[in-house]
Amino acid sequence: MKEQKNIKEEPEFAPQESFESETNAPEQENNVGINENQEAELGTKLTEIEAQLAEQKDLYLRLAAEFDNYRKRTLREKTELILNGTEKSFTSILPVIDDFERALLNMDKSDDVATLKKGVELIYKKLIETLEKQGLSQINPIGQDFNTDYHEAIAMVPAPDDSQKGKVIDCTQKGYILNEKVIRHAQVAVGQ
Repeated sequence: MKEQKNIKEEPEFAPQESFESETNAPEQENNVGINENQEAELGTKLTEIEAQLAEQKDLYLRLAAEFDNYRKRTLREKTELILNGTEKSFTSILPVIDDFERALLNMDKSDDVATLKKGVELIYKKLIETLEKQGLSQINPIGQDFNTDYHEAIAMVPAPDDSQKGKVIDCTQKGYILNEKVIRHAQVAVGQ
């Protein structure tokens, strides 16, 4: 047991410490000499790097400001588009409204129902053509297979024959598509 105590009492790292102190001494002297010789060069490199950093910071701030301006401009344009985007549609419908107003004035003056009916039919046709130019189209479902993408079944009726089963027999309310998107499903009666 005494031998173990003696081993523990001896310093374990003493030779290494003395080796390190001997080897570090010349390096420290060399480092001091190198730092003194390169101090001016390091100073110029530091100022160059600081100038580059300032330039990059300025570029970053400019890009951030440009992006913020872009974001605000697109938001303003989007808001304006939402508010005034339907202007083209309404201006194309205004002549139809004018025709309706003329028809209403003539209804009071005329007793010829057939002529009034024909005038209203012409105005209706003009309205449908105007809306079609704007991208609106009707869904004509009668005789077609029932399709939930375009039709809304409100009733199931007995089919007149077996070929009419699963097909649209009657349409109670027309459906409409605006630029290939269904904006109102056609309400239909389906044969069973």
